[in-house]
Amino acid sequence: MPRRIVPLLALAGTIALLAACGGGGDDNSTGGSLPQGCEQVSKPPPKPRQLKRPAQTVQRGETLTATVDTSCGRFDIQLDTAAFPRTVNSFVYLAEKGFYDDTIFHRIVPRFIVQGGDPTQSGKGGPGYTITERPPANASYTMGTVAMAKTPVEPAGRSGSQFFVVTAADAGLPPNYAILGKVSSGFDVVKRMGSLGDPASGDAGTPLATVVIRRITVN
Repeated sequence: MPRRIVPLLALAGTIALLAACGGGGDDNSTGGSLPQGCEQVSKPPPKPRQLKRPAQTVQRGETLTATVDTSCGRFDIQLDTAAFPRTVNSFVYLAEKGFYDDTIFHRIVPRFIVQGGDPTQSGKGGPGYTITERPPANASYTMGTVAMAKTPVEPAGRSGSQFFVVTAADAGLPPNYAILGKVSSGFDVVKRMGSLGDPASGDAGTPLATVVIRRITVN
């Protein structure tokens, strides 16, 4: 069965479940005006992939930076190998396999998160395996934090391929999401993408325009 992979949103003091959404029905191209720095692009076709769980090659404490090239610009993530080496290892493996190439940010909730990493472009897909690395009880999800999304029924720290970037000062999330790292440069690009969430779609986070991840490289 397809699974909706979402973080939870703290709203008016209550934790409310958010629905994942693919972003705009069957239209394959963007519409309306785009913020400066974003290119008008077509929505790539789905490309489901099933991969084997990777061997652990990332070393704890290793210095690694992921560069995310998108149709709205480029941003860097300083990967947290010290606290989440297994989560980072999976992300690096997927990036090196080209898993994220030509995928979209399928969910954009203004002043909350931008979320992508699903090859089915629907918000319901993953890589065919999961990793579990439980966050500490004091984990926080502040502006620029990059964490892994999961279904509400999965245990804390479970992840596949979908990730989200926090655009709120503090997303108010419980410590349930494995932290991949922090945006170290290019947060203006993330804010640009965050402006493309449709306020009328509420928690569903339907994008107003397609934002494509062209490639993720790790150095």
